[in-house]
Amino acid sequence: MDNFEEEVEENVQAWQDWLRERRPATFGGGIDDRLALSATVIKVHQDQTFRGAAIASLSVPWGDTSTSRGGYHLVWPRDLVETAGALVAMGSFRDAREVLRYLMATQHQDGHWFQNQWLGGRPFWQGVQLDEAAFPILLAAALESHGALDDIPVKSMIARAAGFICRMGPTTDQDRWEEDSGLNMFTIAVAISALVEAAGHLDGAAKAHVLRVADHWNAKLEDWAFVRGTPLADQLGVKGYFIRTVPLDVLGTANAGAAPVVIKNLSQDPNLPASGQVSTDCLQLVRYGLRAADNPFITDTIAVMDHLLKTDTPAGPVWHRYNDDGYGEHADGSGFDGAGHGRGWPLLTGERGHYALCAGEDVMPYIEAMMAMSNEVGLMPEQVWDSDPIPAHGLYPGKPSGSAMPLVWTHAEFAKLCHSLAAGRPVDRPQAAWARYHASGRSSITRSGGRATAQTGSQPTGRCMSRSRRPHSSISASTAGATFATSIPRTPFSESTSPSCRQTR
Repeated sequence: MDNFEEEVEENVQAWQDWLRERRPATFGGGIDDRLALSATVIKVHQDQTFRGAAIASLSVPWGDTSTSRGGYHLVWPRDLVETAGALVAMGSFRDAREVLRYLMATQHQDGHWFQNQWLGGRPFWQGVQLDEAAFPILLAAALESHGALDDIPVKSMIARAAGFICRMGPTTDQDRWEEDSGLNMFTIAVAISALVEAAGHLDGAAKAHVLRVADHWNAKLEDWAFVRGTPLADQLGVKGYFIRTVPLDVLGTANAGAAPVVIKNLSQDPNLPASGQVSTDCLQLVRYGLRAADNPFITDTIAVMDHLLKTDTPAGPVWHRYNDDGYGEHADGSGFDGAGHGRGWPLLTGERGHYALCAGEDVMPYIEAMMAMSNEVGLMPEQVWDSDPIPAHGLYPGKPSGSAMPLVWTHAEFAKLCHSLAAGRPVDRPQAAWARYHASGRSSITRSGGRATAQTGSQPTGRCMSRSRRPHSSISASTAGATFATSIPRTPFSESTSPSCRQTR
């Protein structure tokens, strides 16, 4: 290559120019250096052929033993928007707009996106995840809130995505960990917020309908997913807690907590009922303003969450996705092979840091923990080892396991947490949803006779569109020349459409 030195100089200059365009970090020292590294990791994973596309990681989890063709070399709409949220926080609006355009170009006519896909849009797995239909709406809203949407025509995309959410919700065929169908607090928080944000781009009956649906779902969360008086609650001295998943076929029934939820990444399922499984997912309700940080349903759940899911490592605290998770190395340090033992996720430390910010607590321990869980050059993993050292496998407490590294989602969460601390609020909170449920006091909950009562002003009309009770009629409104269908029957989901765990993600 005759002009090698010139090419190198141009590339170095381009990187320096891009890094200078980011919103300045204000922490100084090591944190600023890690923010610059995280920004670089995010940028490296962006494709230069299909602009706006970005893969989840250049790595393959447990790549020394895995035979996965895709690894994490794929585009997940959720990971992509989580990453774009970091770009917005850093002020890299041009890159975030490219992500939005890519998502608009790969949306299905019915409003949803593939579970994941190759860079060019060809599907890899074809499961359906409700939050992945909602996140692109939140990205458009985030850019608009910064005056950075740049006249991208998002109305049709938003109308179709909102229609899909209304038709398919409040349950999802897969949660964000791609394992179980039912009602999940992270997924529903994203969906409710997206509907409220979508309302600003809809008119007439469509606008009124998405707000009614959002309000109704938000008012029903405790009735649907908060269990009371279980042995675990009694043991910990709390009234109850949000469960990981309300199974699809028992939503709204009196004994939903007793229904079994299979843990699919274990060699032997422990036969835990829904009421025996807890996750960190309800933290998203606080982050987006649907519930206050001191809401007793939230604080009770956090007590249970910390008891079951938290591990204190030499690097700092880390949380598991849910109890009895099997996605991680085996106890002997050998790699995940379809079963294993779940480990701690640094990105969940970041999510807990966002809760701490909302609760007025010190956020720095979470930032410092995420930094300490990195490898020697600062790359952040999907999981860290949280048991006794196994030097033969290079496994040490609080340090990266054999899972994906770097995980772009983790770097994005770290960047957002730092910028959230600087801003004094979660930088990715949806503004319209926050104003509707938090600023107006509509996220407050009172206890009445031992039951949850949502204080939501006027009660929404209509029924919950649960999958088992969805009417077959449709209500339509004209939206930019399209029909905004708000209620249609759906085709049952086949669990054979994708693997059941995130390793093969």
